Order: sequence, then structure tokens, then C-alpha cells
Amino acid sequence: MPARRSSRPTIADVAARAGVSKMAVSFALNGRDGVSAETRARVLRIADELGWRPNSAARALSGDRAGAFGLVLAKRTDELAADTFYMQLLAGLESALAPSGTSIAMHIAESDDAASEVYRSLAAERRVDGFLVTDVLVDDPRLPLLTELRVPAVLLGESRPGFAAIEGADADGVEQILTHVELLGHRRIGRVSGSRRLQYVVRREAAYAAGAARRGMSISTAVAEDSFAGAARATAELLDRPVTPTVLVFDTDLFAVAGLGVVRERGLDVPRDISVVTWDGSILSAVTRPVLTSLRRDVVELGRAAARALLLALEGDAPRAIEDGGSVREAGVLSLHLTPGGSTAALEN
Repeated sequence: MPARRSSRPTIADVAARAGVSKMAVSFALNGRDGVSAETRARVLRIADELGWRPNSAARALSGDRAGAFGLVLAKRTDELAADTFYMQLLAGLESALAPSGTSIAMHIAESDDAASEVYRSLAAERRVDGFLVTDVLVDDPRLPLLTELRVPAVLLGESRPGFAAIEGADADGVEQILTHVELLGHRRIGRVSGSRRLQYVVRREAAYAAGAARRGMSISTAVAEDSFAGAARATAELLDRPVTPTVLVFDTDLFAVAGLGVVRERGLDVPRDISVVTWDGSILSAVTRPVLTSLRRDVVELGRAAARALLLALEGDAPRAIEDGGSVREAGVLSLHLTPGGSTAALEN
């Protein structure tokens, strides 16, 4: 009995329909030189008509690319469900990777150890061509692991030797916040931060300390770790201190929403009794009442920039940082813009 032919279209099917060799189809589908622009367009059109999709397992076995980049998040699912940042980031990544036929393979791990196992598994099985690393830690065990695995990786928000990176603009963001509240007459700042394991949290802390010292302000910090409940507890801690802040600054919009609940439970009015500023400027800051004064960035465009960096890293470009003052910043990708809302007001004497 003859073997049944798979219904899945193959490169041979595309080649037959296009009237070219399988090698020409491979060049066209993988964006490689060796075919004319007209042939490439015809092959891509026919592949789409036939519903052809790359077979990642076969590509891995043949030594070709897997057609995917890995994004491994060591987060609890309830935290991730409430975080709008990653949905925007994924939208940008997918939109920039789609033309190359590349996708994002996102995995959620409950701990750092579990995340390391996911990295090892994906690399060993050749299911990804590289990794995007977010939430870089001060002493990050993933970085030596990725060096050991010899897989291309791009760091988001942090530059480290040996890795391509897109750096954050934290110092500039802190300056914008402090300048804004200083002009409103505030001198006592309370900050609700994420975990001090995160490099960006430590970097912001240093920028707040330096900026406050220059302005004669005081900065008090309470750590929320990474949860809604933690942000509520941290806000309460700041409000219970002997000298209370006149402005609360939150590291994320999610933290700010949690903090607003505590402020209102205490019978305080925003912004008459206390002002509020938040980072990220997601939809949460826009639907909250009053609308939050926020430090905004285009996270979708950030995702697109990360996708471009991943593709460059895959081609073997030397590791480099796309820095605040470079071409990406000029294009507005990493720029942070403080947008005043109804949550900040001049301090009443």
C-alpha cells in the first residue's frame, strides 16, 4: 500500500508551482541572495497561497535556523496577567519579525532555576535561534548560562560585556520626574520600587539619590517586589513613616493603581493631599481617575527595536549597545516623555 502523501505543502510544491528550483525557493524564503527580486516576490506569493510554513524540526536537523527567538519569563502567571508591558512588547516583536518568517517562543517559568532549565532545553533541542532577555538582574545567572550555551542573545534595558543590548533611559526619566515635582514645590518624595535584584531598579535608585541631593530633596523608598499586594504594603509603609512624602512615585502603573487604593483608604485626596507619578504610561494610567502623571515610552516600538537587534545578532554582528544617545534614541524608540495628568499639583503651603 503506497504511503499517504502529507497534505502539508513542501518546498518542492512551491518550486513546482513557481517553475524554479528548490534551492531558489529556499533562497527566496530565507531572504538570501541568489534570486531576483521578481522571483523572490513570486515565490513568497505562491508560498502564501499554498499555505506553506517552515518545518522547524526539519530546519533544526538540517543545521538551518529554527525560525524563532525565545523569551523566557521567570514570573508568576497572576503577575504576568496584570502586566500590560509584555503584551505591548510582544506586539512590537511579532510585527517586526513576521516579514522574516520568525516568531517569538514565549515560556513562563515559576523560578530562576526553572527558567535556566527552559533555556538549556530550548538551546539543546535547537528550537530557537537566540533569546531576548528582559528584567536583567544585578547578578544574573542567565548571562553566564547563555555564554555557555553559545546562543545569540539581546539584553533589553541593560548593557553587559559580550552581549548585544538596548539600553534604558532611566537617568533621563528620573530627571524629568524630579524636575516636574520640583517646579510644583515638592521636596519630600516617596518611591515604591520593584525588587532590588533588578538592575534597572538599582540604577533608578542611584539616579533618584543624585538628583534629589542636587535639589535639596529627600527620597524615601519602600520595596514592593513584583506584586500588586506588595505595592499596596509599600505605599502604606511610606504613609506610616514619621515624615510623610508629598509625592508618591511608582516604578510601574500596576504599582500606582495599588497605591492609589491605599491612599484613598486613608481618606487622602489626589492631588490635593498627595501627588502621584508613575512610570510606563500604559492604558492603566489613562483610565485611572484622576489620569496619572506618567513617564511614557512607546513599548511597541521598543519591541520592534528588540526584534531588529535580535536579527542583527543572529547574523553575527559584534555585540554592541544601542544607547540613549544613539540612532535609536533619535528615532524616538527609547525616549521617555513625562505627560502631566490630574494626579500632580502644586504643593499648598
